[in-house]
Amino acid sequence: MSFSSLPVPTSSHALSPYGWDEDWAAAFAPYAEQGLLPGRVVRVDRGQCDLVTPEGPLRADTAFVVPRDPMRVICTGDWVAVDPDGDPQFVRALLPRRTAFVRSTSSQRSEGQVLATNLDHIVICVSLAVELDLGRLERFLALAMSSSSGDALLGKSGTSVGADPQPIVLLTKADLVPDVVTLSHLVQDIEGIAPGVQVLPVSSATGEGVDVFRAVVSGGTSVLLGISGAGKSTLANTLLGEDVMDVKAARDVDGKGRHTTTTRNLLVLPGGGVLIDTPGLRGVGLWDAEAGVGQVFSEIEDLARQCRFHDCAHVAEPGCVVLAALEDGTLPERRLESYRKLLRENHRIAAKTDARLRAETMREWKRRGAEGRAAMEFKRGRTR
Repeated sequence: MSFSSLPVPTSSHALSPYGWDEDWAAAFAPYAEQGLLPGRVVRVDRGQCDLVTPEGPLRADTAFVVPRDPMRVICTGDWVAVDPDGDPQFVRALLPRRTAFVRSTSSQRSEGQVLATNLDHIVICVSLAVELDLGRLERFLALAMSSSSGDALLGKSGTSVGADPQPIVLLTKADLVPDVVTLSHLVQDIEGIAPGVQVLPVSSATGEGVDVFRAVVSGGTSVLLGISGAGKSTLANTLLGEDVMDVKAARDVDGKGRHTTTTRNLLVLPGGGVLIDTPGLRGVGLWDAEAGVGQVFSEIEDLARQCRFHDCAHVAEPGCVVLAALEDGTLPERRLESYRKLLRENHRIAAKTDARLRAETMREWKRRGAEGRAAMEFKRGRTR
């Protein structure tokens, strides 16, 4: 995508196609008094960012807002205040985010990485060219359903403006599954692990589902997420009506592609709405996603509330309704194992950044260890 090809707005109202509204205008008012310009970040690259402003596209340095906290790094989708008269031009302030999609980094410091901000839809692209990985999709959904605390990511108080971002699952390359019955079963499999989430088969090759998806994302900002080869950039080109994003063919052996998209790019759609295309994600670590895990596995959370003990671990406790559902087949074992895995991972990440939580975790492990030893001693005593 060429930065010079961005539309040139003629007024702040011309930023409306990029998501500008009265609430953003109110948040920006103090900076307007300082003679600064509003701008939305369309791409970030090596300490600089490309912006669209009322005076047209510009490239600005982010040196004045470089934080120690990686959660405050300027990201595609952010709204900022920029000095229009500087040479070079600098971003002077970052407006509080409404929402953000955040994953854990792969570093040993377990930091969060913000991938896109101020979102209305989080679109998870799953390629039908390969076998469905339900565990990976549950992970994406847990993060998507935990992406409503945008202001908290900037250390702000108060309530975020607007509704929580809505997850959508796109089954891309639907033309590779020509059998209607098989495709319907795949959709049902996804709906079974994505309660209340719209699941839509699409094909950029045939146009199947594209008009429906275009209507869904015509209002607000949407981000495309998924592994390489999921067809994100091809879909973006289809919605744009031109080849703006570079694409390469996925490998036939595993359906994976090369990272042809190397930066996160914000694109204005001709029919309305804003789309953020992202590079393929190799890893998606959880970050502050306990609420999202609870939503994705809502049937397990509902069962857990009926257990005899309020702190039931659903392992061997008497009166455990979760284990009863596992025994009678109403709860799949894969589903329960995935739930446990994601909860453990999220708790481990949270404990690394929260000293109080680390202490509570140690006390809980000691308590359960003592109970386990006591149970073993009781069993030994009965067998003597």
